[in-house]
Amino acid sequence: MSNTKLPLAVIIGMPAAGKTRVGREVAHLMNLPFYDTDDMIECDIDMSIPQYFEEYGQDAFRKIEARIVREAILGDTPTEDSTKGIVSLGGGAPMREETQKVLREYMRCGGRVVYLQANAKEAIERASWNNNRPMFSGEDAQKRWMELFEQRDPVFRAVSNIHMQTKGSTPYMAAEKLRSMIMQRIVHVTGEGIEPYDVRIGDGAMQLLPQMLGTKPVKVALVHTQPVQRHSDKARTILRQSGYEVFDMLIPDAEAGKTIKVASGLWANLAEAGFTRSDAIVGLGGGAATDVAGFVAATWMRGIRYVNCPTSLLAMVDASTGGKTGINTDAGKNLVGSFYTPAGVLADTSTLATLPNDILIEGLGEVAKSGFIRDGEILKILSDANNARLLREFNGDDLENNNELHELLVELIERTVKVKAYHVSSDLKEQGLREFLNYGHTLGHSIEQIEHFRWRHGNAVAVGMVFAAELAQILGYLDAGDVAYHRSLLDSLGLPTSWQCAKDADAAFECVLNLMHRDKKARGNMLRFVILDGISNPMHLDNPPIEAVREAFECVYKQK
Repeated sequence: MSNTKLPLAVIIGMPAAGKTRVGREVAHLMNLPFYDTDDMIECDIDMSIPQYFEEYGQDAFRKIEARIVREAILGDTPTEDSTKGIVSLGGGAPMREETQKVLREYMRCGGRVVYLQANAKEAIERASWNNNRPMFSGEDAQKRWMELFEQRDPVFRAVSNIHMQTKGSTPYMAAEKLRSMIMQRIVHVTGEGIEPYDVRIGDGAMQLLPQMLGTKPVKVALVHTQPVQRHSDKARTILRQSGYEVFDMLIPDAEAGKTIKVASGLWANLAEAGFTRSDAIVGLGGGAATDVAGFVAATWMRGIRYVNCPTSLLAMVDASTGGKTGINTDAGKNLVGSFYTPAGVLADTSTLATLPNDILIEGLGEVAKSGFIRDGEILKILSDANNARLLREFNGDDLENNNELHELLVELIERTVKVKAYHVSSDLKEQGLREFLNYGHTLGHSIEQIEHFRWRHGNAVAVGMVFAAELAQILGYLDAGDVAYHRSLLDSLGLPTSWQCAKDADAAFECVLNLMHRDKKARGNMLRFVILDGISNPMHLDNPPIEAVREAFECVYKQK
């Protein structure tokens, strides 16, 4: 399968849903080839499908259809394009088990199966124009269509990862909407102890909120902060238009929202509104907002459904995607929490347009971390002088019209989320491998705590990575060039590589050391760090000499 060219999207849906018309239109918009499996079947059998049905029966047709569908989606069909373009399936094709397996395999490879959801009245009207659809003519046409819909809808939902309503849309309007949706990137997260979920990345991803939540919830708590009011207004509209009863729950911004007092207030609000286990929570905002929303979802009635809609770069690549939820205490950051995975994550990149420059840049700390621990391609992208300039000079007002910047951000988000998904899938509850995601965090969290969270997380992690690199060099795991690379790369992005506070070095180190002993990676009284044994090769370091820790600390500490 590695050399097989996959379709960019596969369209399924009820008869007369507009699969062919919309598929052709979106393929034209994207300058891609379009393939209708019904046309491919007729070429293969050298007769019309109705004629074949009449002569050989439905079972014989479905066997041919299953073979053609597999070839169209997973077959190594020669094409000059990078993909096979857009493929549309016949209305009944997904009902066959063989085809369902093909669609699931395609989605596991990152494919997009679009369930085109048509309004019954509109579909029947279109069907009446086609003499090849006698089933949907006459007075009982709507009843027959609905009976078929009741059979097929659960299957279509189960074998697709994009659901799109077409009611009231012209083919061109539907194609424009579909183009936006299929251009979104999908990272599938699964593993032992994980209910599989998708992270959707791209412009307009928030439109998928109803799909992520499903039909079961009636009430939805929209947990958000004041600075993202514009985005919460949009989410509220999407939810209400889809029939959910929405309860607005405003929390303080940033780390001030991650307290037991805030969580307790949210529990009280859920109780007052009568939330049950069948209802849901949407966390919208930065990493702190999605952390506390997930924690409340995990603890309310021992767990209810939740979806994260991160609106900052940091939240998109880190807090919202890993299934770790939590709040802060006076003793430290994220010391109280749970492992509880979301139903999905919608990283709508249009929300990045409202970010100030410094908030976007701090998110690059977590992006760079993912390069240092696993994906060297991230480091290559960030090391490019033009890319570094685009990111360092980020202006949200220009994002919509700067396709180069938008594609750069989407690529970095997708790659970083894949790094996180790899570690989460292998180690949900942070028993070993997942701890590598904490590269730079041991010192970083200490800095945040000492600075009463006035230092942003990504900035603190950047300093923490330089500290970890210095420690690795002192102990012989990295060379001086590797440490210099850390400093130069982070500096080129506008991230800090040192920390200053009012304490002298001795007092600051004692304070940091005390907090390090409370770190989640610590074992008893033994310090435990994540360092690199070469770039993109993380390892655990247990109980290093305190003198080496002190020396590494002094390399990044500057007294005011």
